[in-house]
Amino acid sequence: MEQVRTASPDDLERLVELVAAFGGARADRRGADLAHPDDSGGLPPAPAVDAVSPYLADPTRTALVATLDDWVAGAALCRVAAGGTARRGVLDLCFVEEGAREVGLGHLLVEAALDWFRDQGCTGVDGTAHPGDRTAKNFFESARFKARLLVMHRSLD
Repeated sequence: MEQVRTASPDDLERLVELVAAFGGARADRRGADLAHPDDSGGLPPAPAVDAVSPYLADPTRTALVATLDDWVAGAALCRVAAGGTARRGVLDLCFVEEGAREVGLGHLLVEAALDWFRDQGCTGVDGTAHPGDRTAKNFFESARFKARLLVMHRSLD
């Protein structure tokens, strides 16, 4: 059975694995080599426990896990962004492992994340996709997200 729950400290090791898999899946995307930790959705390329554990301890963040039966097959990392006049949610990660896709876990994660953001008083939520990552863009659009900003970059090397 598919379900989503708030992650517990017992899920930390599995969360780190999923974040690493997410980073590996995005590593070959156009623009991935230019990702910056300050970007919305900017997680370190090789996540460590200290990059993921704040989502379990900080009240302005949460980690959600999607399970198939008892197997943790996906995760979402959410945070409330600082600054501005309106509270904005940031979906730093929404990822389901390859073998567990196409059964609706990603959409269950997004819906649970949106509920959490509403409970935090957020008025909108941002998620990121690399340029050319049609799968991620289609996923976000199917969840009624709209592109609102493209970040352009030029290296000075």
